[in-house]
Amino acid sequence: MIVLKTTQDRLLAALQSVAGIVERRHTLPVLANVLLRKSGDTLQLTTSDLEIQIRTAAELGGDSGHFATTVGARKLIDILRTMPADQTVSLESSQSKLILKGGKSKFTLQTLPAEDFPLVQEAPSFGASFQVPQKTLKTLLDQVAFAMAVHDIRYYLNGILFVAEGKQLSLVATDGHRLAYASATLEADVPKQEVILPRKTVIELQRLLSDASVPEGQQAPMIEMQFAANQAKFSFGAMEFVTKLVEGKFPDYNRVIPRNHRNSVTLGRAPLLASLQRTAILTSEKFKGVRLNFEPGSLQIASNNSEQEEAVDEIDIDYDGEPIEIGFNVTYLIDALANMNQQEMVRVELQDGNSSALITLPDNAHFKYVVMPMRI
Repeated sequence: MIVLKTTQDRLLAALQSVAGIVERRHTLPVLANVLLRKSGDTLQLTTSDLEIQIRTAAELGGDSGHFATTVGARKLIDILRTMPADQTVSLESSQSKLILKGGKSKFTLQTLPAEDFPLVQEAPSFGASFQVPQKTLKTLLDQVAFAMAVHDIRYYLNGILFVAEGKQLSLVATDGHRLAYASATLEADVPKQEVILPRKTVIELQRLLSDASVPEGQQAPMIEMQFAANQAKFSFGAMEFVTKLVEGKFPDYNRVIPRNHRNSVTLGRAPLLASLQRTAILTSEKFKGVRLNFEPGSLQIASNNSEQEEAVDEIDIDYDGEPIEIGFNVTYLIDALANMNQQEMVRVELQDGNSSALITLPDNAHFKYVVMPMRI
């Protein structure tokens, strides 16, 4: 049976849309595969890591009928990448193998039975579904994802807090040293939700969601969401995404965000980022500390390392508050500023040299970034 016959770019796009969660090494060999299920003229492609499942459907030619198998996802993608985008490729089934043909090339690939593929067990019932623009969700994810923890023993920090209520959608991420908060006002009320999305799910949504601007009068691409007690389901375009949620209690972010700091300064994002990137060069590999010295009219940024090298940089600023010297992990500041790439100005609020700093955008209450100081 000819499972599909299409151009390289169409097949590669369908495979890449589902293959982000596939691990090259896995305790279950079948999880390195993509499940191909042909029903009539429609081919369904499914991947899983036991906690997340991504599925898409496309009409990619070939024979009509019913057929199912699994084949190595990364291997198939690696082969397709070596072929021209407009080349016609085909996949044919032959006994327990799939044969990929393109031009004068032929690849015989081993398969594993479709019935061995462990599909994620979906929750018996999900709550009410609601939709938000894909661009809105992707923008919020991009604004906070960098602050997620990585392999933290406090597993609830290895993800993003997703809070929906009324017309407000808020996302929060923290690794215990910094916290990023972003929110958006929606056009319609949404059901109340407060869940923690796993890190891997967040990264995949960032990769798959569209942030393209839509001409006036056209409908923006939407993402449909449904939540169960320990699962979430997202549907957008031809994609269906089911993920396990992180269990646990996320920290009370409202208590972490400082209020009424005595001193504040508004300054250019790009000059501040460039200065921090320069001084970061002479920080120690393990100790990424920089000293920020705020004085009326100027900000001095300094760093040094174990080889007794030192960097000092100065920016003119419109500041008339009290002198403050404070230390930070420079990576935490660079991450935040680099993720505000559409912004010209940022606002920094400080209490003293020992309290956390609040970085916001002028005239914008929808983004807040809190970073703890460090001793230098």
